[in-house]
Amino acid sequence: MRSKGKITHWNDDKAYGFIQPGAGGEKVFVHIRAFDRHIERPDIDEKVSYSLSTDKQGRPCAVKVKRAGEKSPRKKHNNNYSGQVLIALAFLSVVGLSVMILDIPKQVLFVYLVVSLITFIVYAVDKSAARRDAWRTKENTLHLLALFGGWPGALIAQQTLRHKSSKRSFRAVFWVTVVLNCGVYVWLLTPDGSAMLHALIDEVALVVWDSGNR
Repeated sequence: MRSKGKITHWNDDKAYGFIQPGAGGEKVFVHIRAFDRHIERPDIDEKVSYSLSTDKQGRPCAVKVKRAGEKSPRKKHNNNYSGQVLIALAFLSVVGLSVMILDIPKQVLFVYLVVSLITFIVYAVDKSAARRDAWRTKENTLHLLALFGGWPGALIAQQTLRHKSSKRSFRAVFWVTVVLNCGVYVWLLTPDGSAMLHALIDEVALVVWDSGNR
């Protein structure tokens, strides 16, 4: 027998929440895996239907949950998943081509690749910490990594690890960091930007050389 209710609480990081039965009574625990299509997070006050079951500890929980008016969200996610990963890979490819064709130092590609890898690892560690109720990485740290060139790695991590991919406030700030970083990169393609970049690289190389000869 299926019951109806609405989502009254949802924890993005732990991917679970509670359903308030429409007929009244105690709230029912629900995990994201209980949804027939469990890619996208449910919204607060969203109406759902579900079957009642029990977990390994014998506690009541919802299974086979369906959203009201659900229409093939899995296909939508798959398109969104592949599209965003392609955005990250396409940008890194553009940077690589810029190094080969334009006057962009190879250090720029190196920075994007390294910071993206670091960012991916930080996302993976934070995802693991969320599951274990351990110390979490601050969202501001994730945003700074994205701003300083790690956003391709962050985007791939969000989609492949399913971490920080549904929280709207986080996603909004994240895309601002992407736009800002891309804006700086485009500026580096201008004569002024290129000149400043080469001067900065030369200065850093000089500092490193001086340090190694002391």
